[in-house]
Amino acid sequence: MKPVNDGGTPGEAGAASRAASRRPLIAGNWKMNAGGQDACPLSAAVAKATRELTRAEVVVAPPFTAIAAVAHELAEAKSEVGIAAQNMSAEVSGAFTGEISSGMLKDAGATWVILGHSERRQLFAETDESVARKVASAMAAELRPIVCVGETLEQREAGDTLAVVERQVRAVLDELAKQPGFGVIAYEPVWAIGTGKVARAEDAQEVHAFIRGLLAKASEDLAGVTRILYGGSVKADNAEALLAQDDIDGALVGGASLDAAGFAKIVEAAHRLAERAEQG
Repeated sequence: MKPVNDGGTPGEAGAASRAASRRPLIAGNWKMNAGGQDACPLSAAVAKATRELTRAEVVVAPPFTAIAAVAHELAEAKSEVGIAAQNMSAEVSGAFTGEISSGMLKDAGATWVILGHSERRQLFAETDESVARKVASAMAAELRPIVCVGETLEQREAGDTLAVVERQVRAVLDELAKQPGFGVIAYEPVWAIGTGKVARAEDAQEVHAFIRGLLAKASEDLAGVTRILYGGSVKADNAEALLAQDDIDGALVGGASLDAAGFAKIVEAAHRLAERAEQG
């Protein structure tokens, strides 16, 4: 469905169609940054800059070493900013040196976890099957998964984008369907992550709509309530065009999330679109 042109900004009709059931979600993935003394000031700055932008949900994902400190900082600030881990083991406990479990993450203060990020798939050989196991483990522990999917540049140029995305989504579909709306999907074209390249808004929308169609095959309820984020060099200057699309319900932000002011501008774009939608 294309947005209706009623004299407003592009995409407002799309935002209106989802406003009731899918609150925009902006998640900042700090990656291997801000894992020490700089984590608390960054989280405090994000909390302050986004405090009034209540129509969007905000999550930050610090390194494991900073989760507990950030949780304490945000609690002290009485902030509603959520905390995600960047990965986790599918195992609950045991002899898995160097791994971290869902229970440990929850004890540290996380309520979300990013799973299947392209850097995990590309650099650490994670597979659709291993990601699916992690999603099941996270949901069993009541950690909300942000499941990442997306194609490489080679796959895109070969015309395989939708086939790759379908395979990755189908791997976790049954788990997500058990609790519609609890999990989130993030479409991140690998060629756009950290490169400065961004998919055109209409191209991103095409893939998001395809993903929603896959969810609908499991259940209309799942399709209606599942938030699908876009990730891949999202910044303040391109966020609104992306977020205005019918099936883009937020963003998974990488490098730009390390600057609280710039990250807040992305949150503000989501908040502004949701506000316009509520006003009709």
